[in-house]
Parts: sequence; C-alpha cells; structure tokens
Amino acid sequence: MTYSSLLFIYGFLPVSLLIYRITPTRFRNISLFLMSGVFYTLNSLLSLIFMLVCTFVNYFSGLFIYKFRSKKILSAVSLAVGIIFDLLMFLTFRTDVLNDLREIFGISETFFPVGISFLILTAIGYLIDIYRKRMKPEFDLLKFALYMMFFPKMFIIVRYRTFYRMLNNQKITLADTGRGFTIFFKGLVKKVIAGDTMYMLYTAVESIDIWKMSFFNAWLGMTAYLLCLYFVLSGITDMGIGIGYCFGFRFPQSFNYPVFSTKMRDFAYNWHIQVIYWFRRYVTKPLSELVKNRLYRKIVFIFAWSMIGLWYRFDLNGLLWGFLIGLMVTLEKYLIKFRLLKVTGIIYTYVITIICTVFLSGKDIKDSFNYLLVMLGGNKIFADSITLYLLKYYIVILLLSMYFSTGLFRNMLTRSGKTRLKDVNSVLSPVITVILLVLCTILISYSGSTEILLLKL
Repeated sequence: MTYSSLLFIYGFLPVSLLIYRITPTRFRNISLFLMSGVFYTLNSLLSLIFMLVCTFVNYFSGLFIYKFRSKKILSAVSLAVGIIFDLLMFLTFRTDVLNDLREIFGISETFFPVGISFLILTAIGYLIDIYRKRMKPEFDLLKFALYMMFFPKMFIIVRYRTFYRMLNNQKITLADTGRGFTIFFKGLVKKVIAGDTMYMLYTAVESIDIWKMSFFNAWLGMTAYLLCLYFVLSGITDMGIGIGYCFGFRFPQSFNYPVFSTKMRDFAYNWHIQVIYWFRRYVTKPLSELVKNRLYRKIVFIFAWSMIGLWYRFDLNGLLWGFLIGLMVTLEKYLIKFRLLKVTGIIYTYVITIICTVFLSGKDIKDSFNYLLVMLGGNKIFADSITLYLLKYYIVILLLSMYFSTGLFRNMLTRSGKTRLKDVNSVLSPVITVILLVLCTILISYSGSTEILLLKL
C-alpha cells in the first residue's frame, strides 16, 4: 500500500486521522506508532518486521555510541556496527541478493520494504550526529520508533532534532488540515495524472526495437522518463508532506521545479533537496574540510554526486548518472559564456539532463549507450509513423506536464491571488478538485503504472 492507492486514500488515511483526533493527547504518540505499524503491515508482515529490526538496531547503536563517548575506539566501533548493518540492509534490497533470499527462504516476490533508501539515510545520519556530538541519542524508544517508522515520513529525510521539535510541538489547526489536504491532493495529481501518464509514454517508446527507433522517438521517450521521475518522486513526497500537516508535522519540501532550470547548478540543488542536503552534510562537507585545495573539493563534489547516483540505482548506470551530473555542475562556470540568453540556458540544461537520464533509465550500461547512439541520430531516422501516433495521444498531456514542471503556474496563481481573479479561483477550485479527484480514482483503478519506480526506493 502506498499513498496513491485507493485503500490508503479512502480507507486508511481518513480512519487514521479520525483515530488520532479522538485519542487523548498523552496517548497520541502511541496511536501514531500503532497506525504506522498497521500501515507497514498492510504492505506485508515482513515489511513491519524489517522496520522494527532496523529501529531496534539503530536505537541501541545510538545508545552505545553515546555511552562510550569518552572511549573513542568503542564509540567508533558502535558507529561502524550500526552503519555496516544499515548498508547491508541497503545492499540486500537494492541488489540481486534479495532474489537469492527469496529462493532460499521462500519470501514472496511482492515483498519489498518501500522507502528503504530513505530509511537508511535517516538512520546513518542519526548515528553520525550522535558520534560527532551534535546531539544526544533519543532514550525514549517510542519517540525513536516514530522517527524511523512514521508513515508520512516514508519518503522524507529530516534530522532527528528537527523531527523531535515537531513531535513535541504538534499544533493541529483547521487551516493546517486544509493546507495538508491541498498539498496531498497536489501530490496525488502529480503522481497519478502526470507521472503515470508519462511512464506510459516512456514504456511505449521503450517497446520499440532500439535499432528501428527514430531520433525524435528517442528524445520523446527520455523526456517522458525524466518528467515521470520528477512527478512521481515530487508527487509522493508532497503527499507525505500533506499527510504530515494533517497530523501536526511540517516537513520541508523536496523539489523546487528543477527540470527546466537555466543552469545545471540550479537543477542539482533543486532536485530532491533533502537527499542532496544529506549528502552535502555527511559526505561533501566532511571530506572538503580535510584540505582547502579547490581541485580536491571539486573532486569531492563529483564523488558525492556519484554516491547520490548509487543511492538512486546501485549499479554502474546509477554511478555514471551521478558522476555526469556532478561533472557538468563543476564544469559549468567554464561554459557559461556560451549561454547568452535565459532560453539558451534552459535548452542547454535540458539537453544535459536528458543525456544523463539515459543512464538512469537504461537496463544496463550497454543498453544506455545504444539508446544514446539513437538519440545522436545513429539510426538515421528522424521520425516515423510511430512518432505521429505517440504525438496524437500524448502531446497535450506532455505539454501540460512540461508546463507544470516549471514555476510558471505557481507564479500565475500568486499573481491572480492579488487581482480580481481571486474570487474566480475560489469558486472554481473546489469544482476542479472534485473533477481531478474522480479522474485520479479512475486512473488508479485502471493503472498504477509507476509503483515499480517506488519499489526501487
């Protein structure tokens, strides 16, 4: 069960909110933990067991790191044990090891702890902060369990001190609840209408024989994949943020319209902000502090982005995607003189990100290079009848997706809120919301295409 499933939208979410509201204040943390447990159990009992094991191991690792703080070796060993455990869990579920375990222990093929990548970063960051004496460990097991398992935080990374402040200062107002539902609904539309549709376009292109694919189809398919990735990840994160608001938690945003940026640097810093911040805090900054050499710092920056690529996809493709993003951001200042206008900056960034995305989407490194060859005109076919067919059915939603992936619509709403159109928006918004909710419900019942992308995270 994910946020975009009908069971969650029309069953689990309203019931959990009702239970939370009628629960006495002193028992609300317990109710949140139990509801989170039910959420993971509805995915599978193994998911719940996995979450509990990770919670206990990291809870006691944090306590041991703090207990041996005056004995650096023992404290470092405790840190190492916790991080090694977390990395082993990450590698188990992000490599073929899980498939081997399925055969040995008869584990269901449907089992996968959704959000494993976010959970591991959360846990490692918590242990490192304790080891570096930035904070004390949480002695209350219930509060720590909520930090690890709170279901609205499944695709969100926040430091424990931030989460602790939110946990102890929950203020639920009608305005916050309304805003939460608005953010949740926006994320639902992003994921279901834009993300799933772009995934359908991408799979339609991918089904074409690579050596018969036209130049235009190759670029169309990769554009669809990039938009799909953006709308699915930002949509599911928005849903989590919206749910958090309904429970009194204000989680930070994770995307800030990165796709059609004017610079690669803007793309890099506005793409999955919480993840980028985590690697900057725990990888880039510590390594850069070792020396002040500029070349070394650039190498560290590229290395960190390579690690981000492995976090997304633990293979050579993921590594190369991250490496290329980091390399282009580093080299960008030497290329800036070639971008004289804002429009040329958008085109330049679009071309680079699309080329990089080829490696994130390909089945393997050979497949990615073959696809890239087609994008460069290797088949000597500019367009064909399939191109016309795809444009006929997807051009409208493609153009709308490209438009809504920028900040233009948000800016228009901001400006209209200060004019006479404000009253019109107030009248039309509820009607549009109902129509889009019905459409999302129909599409979820029919498809749910991008769940496979979420299972990889």
